[in-house]
Amino acid sequence: MPSARQGSIHLFRFAGIDLFLHWSWFLVAVFEIQDRARSYSSITWNILEYLALFLIVMLHEFGHSLACRQVGGRANQIVLWPLGGVAYVDPPPRPGATLWSIAAGPLVNVALLPILGAGVWLARSQGLPETVPNAYGLLHSILWINVVLLAFNILPVYPLDGGQILRSLLWFVLGRARSLQVATILGFIGVAGFIGLAIWMESIWYGALAAFMLLNCWGGLKHAQELLRMEKLPRRQEFACPSCKISPPRGDLWRCGKCGQPFDTFASGAVCPWCSTEFATTRCLDCGEQRAFNEWVTPTLVAPSA
Repeated sequence: MPSARQGSIHLFRFAGIDLFLHWSWFLVAVFEIQDRARSYSSITWNILEYLALFLIVMLHEFGHSLACRQVGGRANQIVLWPLGGVAYVDPPPRPGATLWSIAAGPLVNVALLPILGAGVWLARSQGLPETVPNAYGLLHSILWINVVLLAFNILPVYPLDGGQILRSLLWFVLGRARSLQVATILGFIGVAGFIGLAIWMESIWYGALAAFMLLNCWGGLKHAQELLRMEKLPRRQEFACPSCKISPPRGDLWRCGKCGQPFDTFASGAVCPWCSTEFATTRCLDCGEQRAFNEWVTPTLVAPSA
């Protein structure tokens, strides 16, 4: 997955969300524009077409980010790169919140369908195919770009949006860890399909996409296994995370940032027993939030898989 801090150009910030463009986007843009040079009478139209692709992907990713913020999650970075875009979203660990954060991206493409369709219909009714064929061809291409992006993203293959939507729906039934495990296993099947497609079509892009999906599926499977391990640990019922309301596990699962030794922060009162370093905040191992230690003392109890 591309990093917003490495090899990327900061374009602008909107609603507290920074948009970055990876340097490789320019290389692929030159290749794609030249490859479709015969589609129009001037390369200017090809450039406009590729910029339209950039705009649609950007709106899609902002849909993810803004929806995540709406449900109380964190989303402050978007990276656009040759294989699409990545919105760095961290919704609250609830199936509904995750579902809305993921589904909002494809819903942007759904909302664009009638707008672009009406534009093509209006252009045809005004005779643009005969009078300004380049403009009509551009509108028609933008419509199909949006359709293809929507169809591709809703494939039920992790980590595509469709696969993550499937995982969110399974979360309601199977829980957080099992739903991720099932989604990533199905994702591996999808990766195999994309590898076969890349070989059959001799496409480097499908191969790169398969590699990207493979890495994410592997990371997702490891995370699911860690979540399953965490769910089986005994919990300290006298504490609960102020953010997700889940009681923390027992054991030396926190690591001192000074001496590097593992310890149980709730057994020692947020003080490292090895070097006596005091920690003002404690990280929840279930949702990742950092909160003041004294905020954890609460009678609210929630099962870790809720």
